[in-house]
Amino acid sequence: MPQSFDVLVLGSGIAGLSFALKAAQSGQSVAILTKKNKADSNTNWAQGGIAAVTDPTDDVEKHVADTLIAGDGLCRESVVREIVRDGPARVQELAELGLKFSRDAAGAYDLGREGGHSERRILHVKDMTGKAIEDALLRAISKEPRVALYEHVFGIDLITTGKAKQRRVQGLYALDVKDGRVITFRAPVVMLSTGGAGRVYQYSTNPDIATGDGIAMAYRAGVEIRNLEFIQFHPTTLFTADNKRFLISEAVRGEGAILRNLKGEAFMPRYHAQADLAPRDIVARAIDAEMKASGTPHVWLDITHRNAPYLRRRFPKIYKTCKQLGFDLATDYLPVVPAAHYTCGGVATNLEGETSLPGLYACGEVACTGLHGANRLASNSLLEAVVVAHRAAGSVERYLERLPKTRKTPIPAWVDLGGHDADERVVISHNWDELRRTMWDYVGIMRTTKRLERARTRIANLEREIQDYYWNFSVDPELLELRNLTTIARLIVACALQRKESRGLHAIADYPKPRKRPLDSKVRL
Repeated sequence: MPQSFDVLVLGSGIAGLSFALKAAQSGQSVAILTKKNKADSNTNWAQGGIAAVTDPTDDVEKHVADTLIAGDGLCRESVVREIVRDGPARVQELAELGLKFSRDAAGAYDLGREGGHSERRILHVKDMTGKAIEDALLRAISKEPRVALYEHVFGIDLITTGKAKQRRVQGLYALDVKDGRVITFRAPVVMLSTGGAGRVYQYSTNPDIATGDGIAMAYRAGVEIRNLEFIQFHPTTLFTADNKRFLISEAVRGEGAILRNLKGEAFMPRYHAQADLAPRDIVARAIDAEMKASGTPHVWLDITHRNAPYLRRRFPKIYKTCKQLGFDLATDYLPVVPAAHYTCGGVATNLEGETSLPGLYACGEVACTGLHGANRLASNSLLEAVVVAHRAAGSVERYLERLPKTRKTPIPAWVDLGGHDADERVVISHNWDELRRTMWDYVGIMRTTKRLERARTRIANLEREIQDYYWNFSVDPELLELRNLTTIARLIVACALQRKESRGLHAIADYPKPRKRPLDSKVRL
């Protein structure tokens, strides 16, 4: 028997929790499904903060201009203006939930500055902003009786009803990870807030959960996916021997850190007028170029002009983690390299989070509203999440009021296609590794048409093997994630091959110059 709600929310980061809280406050019954623990999300890993105009010396026009410059001609200006304009009100709501942003000695917000910003406008909670936001939202959700939160429940696929233009969302199938049982959820509204797809690459700042589940699910339902070639590589992650990548927040450069090559030279002034605070796409490419020119595995990040007490106070988590790994921010240069960080494209939506499929919404990193364009401005991601979540809650309320009160259509039962063959499990681990290496080697910071075509061939082979496995064995989390990642990889390559120009995060040697009239890349089933 299907479990019934008004609204299903996939994901428990800032986008999903903000939306769920407001939907419940509007009177809807809400189920939040998260495939791991409720606090496991990209939000929880966000160090920098949330960009919003709160200082009298700053203004909306400056924030809009910075966003448009970073987006390299592909932002939708009307979207940028509305999200930036709405930001301060949404930040105030977070404060009312009990979120205590860092303040200076005078009691004003201790605003940070990051790459691409012309002003200090980043509200933060030291270097653990994401965790603080997550904690505040989870506390609020726990007090809301209309919200049911399901941990360790993995969304598999959407269920739709109707044909052609009458088609709409009816619910979804989900895997109970703990007992392997597939649960059917019925709901006229599904909100995808599953985050991005950073784990499609060998090296990423993202948690293991970032496997593009919502994007792949929407694609299989026939919804348009847009601009997926724009994968942001964070310029500064700590280089370690075990290949794990710990994020060194851009806020560190905002406090004066300098990038140096292995000769000790400060190289960023050669690449951009804003030097170390240039937009992320430029800094990542500059680091990549310096590493290739010298044949070295990393560059240095130097903030030794700041003393230990200041660094411990401003960046407690970064300072402690680096110390545990053998580096003292106050005295040592840090070895840093770029790593996959943020998915700028995704499920095509409007400012209300609405997709082309009635009843299906998307919000946060999973979505593509047009805010980020070809390159996301630092700390605009949390801003977009809270603004669109707020607007989506209003849209859902109106959608449910308009929905005809007809008899519920029967939902087909899930069919389990068989058990596990231990000898075949090796397919999962081998294909997982091959996929991520392929994406890193062929679809990375610098691209060529030939490498993209090679990647397309390899990914097609992997996808055939995984699809064969999916249709012949019982589902489990590893299989579902790999199925989604192979789909995401194919879509990234398809979008990249459409873009015959270099723009923002998409740099391709065959087409080094941008076109005069930029267009969105689009894929649809």
